Amino acid sequence: MSVLTAVVAEAVGAESSSGQISPFAFGGFALAVLLLLLWITTRINIDR
Repeated sequence: MSVLTAVVAEAVGAESSSGQISPFAFGGFALAVLLLLLWITTRINIDR
């Protein structure tokens, strides 16, 4: 989870300085969420 905390810290830092979220922080967070959803889906369907 250290990557996620780094992405959130980057997003907070970018938001406070320019008012917008860094595209790299947004992309990293989106990737983390999608990978989490993929992992959950594969755990649910593992017995089929």
